[in-house]
Amino acid sequence: MESRACWRVRLSALMDISSENTSFNYLRGSPDFLNKVLNSISSAVLLLDKDMRLQAFNDSLRTMFSSAPEEYLLYQKCGNAIGCANPIEQQQECGEADQCCNCELRKAAILTYCEGVEFYKNRLQREFLRRDGTKVRKYLQFSTRRVRFNQDPYVLLIIEDLTDLILKEDLIREQQHLIEQLRQEDAGNP
Repeated sequence: MESRACWRVRLSALMDISSENTSFNYLRGSPDFLNKVLNSISSAVLLLDKDMRLQAFNDSLRTMFSSAPEEYLLYQKCGNAIGCANPIEQQQECGEADQCCNCELRKAAILTYCEGVEFYKNRLQREFLRRDGTKVRKYLQFSTRRVRFNQDPYVLLIIEDLTDLILKEDLIREQQHLIEQLRQEDAGNP
């Protein structure tokens, strides 16, 4: 179970964001409401430190990436926490497996932390491990932003799972291709 300190870090980071956007000013004194908002959105929201370790997260993280029980997510490196197959299968930490140097998510988070470069709706596909050890290919969209809490920088990483949408689009394309083939066959056979 997450500690109260972790929740305070998460809420304070969100409150820092709200101080930049005047439309959220009235929520500043309402951590309970911000918690409800954060936990009711379908996107996974992660707060990462300088080592890309998970410092806080919302409920959607567990729904989207169900590789480990909640108590093992906090303070894990990002890829390990979300069940990225590469470091887990190699029994490494995120950043140490052979494919980590090519990871768009990792590179984006590091650039955001180090240089303040923000990413918006970037896409990637990757295999993730489920709790039962089976692999699943996921199509994700992610955005990053650097936030500060007590003068320390963090990366706010927002991940959306587009897998169902992408698979349905692929199916539609396949069906359209088959329809076109049938039309061409029919046109050739009067």
